[in-house]
Amino acid sequence: MQFLILGMLLLAPMSLYDVHKQFAGGASLFYSASFGSIQRALARLAADGFVVVHEEARSARRRKVHVPTEAGIAAWRAWMLSPPEGADVERVMLARVYLLGLLPDDADRREVIDVLIRNVTASIADLEAVDAGLRTQEVPPEYAEIFRHQRATLDYGLRSHRLALAWLSDLR
Repeated sequence: MQFLILGMLLLAPMSLYDVHKQFAGGASLFYSASFGSIQRALARLAADGFVVVHEEARSARRRKVHVPTEAGIAAWRAWMLSPPEGADVERVMLARVYLLGLLPDDADRREVIDVLIRNVTASIADLEAVDAGLRTQEVPPEYAEIFRHQRATLDYGLRSHRLALAWLSDLR
């Protein structure tokens, strides 16, 4: 979530409330975030030196806005260009595509898409290997329905990954 927020802050300095509105306005389609989780992410970005916090004097409530630092911009760019990691690769992929227009260079945007395509392609190969292994297994009749439904989840994974691959290829 931190790098998604950091990307949002590249558009303009934002308060906690502004970032929450940004999530509600689009990123919530693939990423849910509470005020608390956004606040923790902003605090970590500040602790890491990726943002600085300024109080707006013109605001009666002393509104605190977060501004990316040069180190934050560099870290965000490195994250965008690196292979996705972690358990929720689909959400990371969607976050990167969502922020892709913030990269000013066409070559960098293509590289992000190529990194994502390589990642999805490798995942498809892994799922196809599991599929091939399952095709050779004998399933006792009393477990046939259980196996059929469990296998349906693998089929879903293959279909969703193939759709993601086609979608990313269209973005190229």
